[in-house]
Amino acid sequence: MASEHDPGSPLTHLDAQGRARMVDVGAKPDTERSATAEGAVTMHSETLALIESGGVEKGDVFTVARLAGIAAAKKTWDIIPLAHQLPLSHVSVEFAADAASGTLSVRATAKTTAKTGVEMEALTAACAAALTVYDMCKAVDRGMRLGPFRLVEKRGGASGDYAAE
Repeated sequence: MASEHDPGSPLTHLDAQGRARMVDVGAKPDTERSATAEGAVTMHSETLALIESGGVEKGDVFTVARLAGIAAAKKTWDIIPLAHQLPLSHVSVEFAADAASGTLSVRATAKTTAKTGVEMEALTAACAAALTVYDMCKAVDRGMRLGPFRLVEKRGGASGDYAAE
């Protein structure tokens, strides 16, 4: 089990007794950090065409989903119990459509200058954007599938950079 006396342990959110705890990052220096996450919504190709043409009855899916992702990133600390509240300097949410597979890819990037990273903010943004696509389009395609979601890359911090294969 991880403990406060074992800073090398990978399970930093557990104390010596295995109880959940918020990591104390107070002594860490503020550094520039960024993270990018991605996910997907797979749907009927007709649904994707409807989104791209702006024909969804609830409105502009891309704009609403982008705003939902940005708003969710800003509230990550409120959603994920052990996440720290971070001063985000930038959040972006972008989409790429693949008509052949009926897949809408979601890519979210979060940036900050802080004591801890923004991986959870990027992942939360991507997930919330995908959920919003589902919500806006469920009336025409309840069989949409969300995922998988993953961290694509992170930059900065003591643990160094990471890039998915």
